[in-house]
Amino acid sequence: MDKVNKFQGIIWAVVLITLWTANLVYWIQVDFSWSDPFVYLSILFQTHLYTGLFITSHDAIHGVVSTENPRLNHAIGRFCTLLFAFNDYSTLRAKHHLHHAHVNTEGDPDVHQGPFLLWWFKFIWQYVTWKQVLAMAVTYNVLKIWFPMWNLILFWELPAILSTLQLFIFGTYLPHRGEHAPDNKQQSRSQGRNHVWAFISCYFFGYHFEHHAHPYLPWYKLPKAKDESLAKT
Repeated sequence: MDKVNKFQGIIWAVVLITLWTANLVYWIQVDFSWSDPFVYLSILFQTHLYTGLFITSHDAIHGVVSTENPRLNHAIGRFCTLLFAFNDYSTLRAKHHLHHAHVNTEGDPDVHQGPFLLWWFKFIWQYVTWKQVLAMAVTYNVLKIWFPMWNLILFWELPAILSTLQLFIFGTYLPHRGEHAPDNKQQSRSQGRNHVWAFISCYFFGYHFEHHAHPYLPWYKLPKAKDESLAKT
């Protein structure tokens, strides 16, 4: 059991990467029907897996995918961000540490109190680069040689966009919007205790107060932190 716990972060990373790859490989080439409900369920499933890739890279930023091997930890993080629309791991890492160090202040690159769309635009502007857009465009045009256009759009590109929105809403906007009490050192809030919904919505990152209070916890340990937090109240 100790060995399982020791490699749990790596195991989850492999599971998510494998599921993301398998689902994409199948749907990117299949002759689908627009009337097939499984098409839309698979888009949502792929969106959720994209979110899992990002959460894995986020845990790597905190050094908890592989606590025993920092090089492997960050290699997994880089690989996951590469799969997630060619994001830059070093940029994400630097800005996420700023978010934790200066949460909900002018030094926070993620929090921009105000209207949803304006905040969303400023959030995206922090991370999307011309190199990333160029890499996506080149990859799309290369893949289009072998795979149908709509398959690429629906199962490769669209889920990445939806996942970015999912991460923003449940991992940034809802936890940090509005005023927080001065004694709230984490400057964040948590959604109500519902482990099923918390997993579906954003791999438990709706338990955001707990994440900021215990940034060394990987995503799959946040439910226990939520339970313990409620037990103290």
